[in-house]
Amino acid sequence: MTKALTIPIPMAEARKSYITEVINTYSKRLMGFIRRRVSSEAEAEDILQDVFYQFIGNTKPIEQLTAWLFTVTRNKITDRQRKHKPELLEDIYVDADGESSFDWSDMFFNETDNPETEYLRSLFWETLYDALNELPAQQKDIFILNEIEGIPFKTLSEQTGESINTLISRKRYAVLHLRERLGTLRDELLNR
Repeated sequence: MTKALTIPIPMAEARKSYITEVINTYSKRLMGFIRRRVSSEAEAEDILQDVFYQFIGNTKPIEQLTAWLFTVTRNKITDRQRKHKPELLEDIYVDADGESSFDWSDMFFNETDNPETEYLRSLFWETLYDALNELPAQQKDIFILNEIEGIPFKTLSEQTGESINTLISRKRYAVLHLRERLGTLRDELLNR
């Protein structure tokens, strides 16, 4: 019968001490690096935790620790950004809790044309048009091309030479701005 391989206690303590030292030394620098590249504090903390989790689980020797940590951090940030789905125009129509007492889409698919519906439609389009004109040209163009004209990001990337992630990011900023503007209009209509 073979004996189980055990790590001697002094070696385990030395590894624990080394890990603690690395975390204490690099946490602040890595967190600053991450914060400049992500939108929320919670996301930054999650990424930092993932980096140190990978470091602790690593069994191979690391020759250049600083370079390794920053490379892993950059990769974790990129992985997170790829997982984010682009926001859709339908996202503009609902509240943050997913429910809404006023739904813009009801107005568009309402078969009865009456003066009130026509007035609401004209307000919507006027507000949308104004909000689109407030956007930087690149954000406005990508929103119109992708959302309104239905051109896929892959095609737009090939035409413009921009990465798909860049185009998705521009559209996201446009959607956030439009959501805010149309939300303000909705609130004004509901609070009359």
